[in-house]
Amino acid sequence: MIKTLVVDDDFAVARMHRRFVEALEGFEVVGVLERGAPVTEFLAEHEVDLVLLDVHLPDRNGVEVLQDLRSTGHDVAVVMVTAASERDTVRRAVGLGVDGYLVKPFSREDFNARLQEIAALVQSAEGTDPDLRELEQAEIDQLVRSATGRAPESAPGDPSGPAEQHVPERLPKGFSAPTLQLVAAALQEAGAGVDLSAREVAGSCGVSRVSARRYLEFLTTQGLAELRPRYGAAGRPEHRYLWTGG
Repeated sequence: MIKTLVVDDDFAVARMHRRFVEALEGFEVVGVLERGAPVTEFLAEHEVDLVLLDVHLPDRNGVEVLQDLRSTGHDVAVVMVTAASERDTVRRAVGLGVDGYLVKPFSREDFNARLQEIAALVQSAEGTDPDLRELEQAEIDQLVRSATGRAPESAPGDPSGPAEQHVPERLPKGFSAPTLQLVAAALQEAGAGVDLSAREVAGSCGVSRVSARRYLEFLTTQGLAELRPRYGAAGRPEHRYLWTGG
C-alpha cells in the first residue's frame, strides 16, 4: 500500500482528495493536515510514501515545506496539488525534486494518472516492474562503454578499429536510450565511492525525480549500480546509488 498524506487547508478539497486516493487500488490515506509546519514532524512519526501538498497554506508556502523535507533527508514522493501555476513557483518545486505538479482545477482522470505514476515508481523501487528484462552481456558492455566514453577493444587482427558505441537498442517499455546514458554518466562521473540520490541525479540530468529513480533502479537490476540506503534523522532510509559498472 502507498501510504499518503494530504496537506490542504481547504476542508472540502482535502476531503475530495482523500476520497480520490482511497478509491485507487493500492493507496491509503494515513493523515490529513491543514498546515505545512507539522508535515516534517508527521513524517518523522509515521510511515509515508506520498505527500499531496498544496502551495497556498496558511502558515507556510508549500514549496518551503518541500524544501524542508529535502533538507532533512526525506526522500518521500511529493506531488504538488495546487492552483499556483506561476513560473517561479513551478521552477522552484522542480528544482527541489517534486515528483508531480497538478494544477487546479483538474479532472479525476488527471489526478489518478499522477498517482499511478507514483505507484509505478514504488513498484520499480521494489524490483517488481514486469517490463524490466535482463540484458545480454554484449548489451551491458555497450551500455558501460557508452556511459564511460571508453572505446571497445578491437578483436585481434581486426583492422577496422573502434566502432561507434550505442546504449542497448532494446530497452524496457517507457525507457529512453539517451536518458539512460545521461543517468549512467551522472553516476559514473560522481567519482569512485560517491553515491547519489535520485533527486541529485534528476538535477544533474534535467529529468524528474520519478524518471531518475526508474532509470537508477534499472541500472541496479543490471548490476551497473548499487543501492545504498542511508539512514538520516527521520529514521527512514534515503535511497542512494553507486556506480559499479567499471
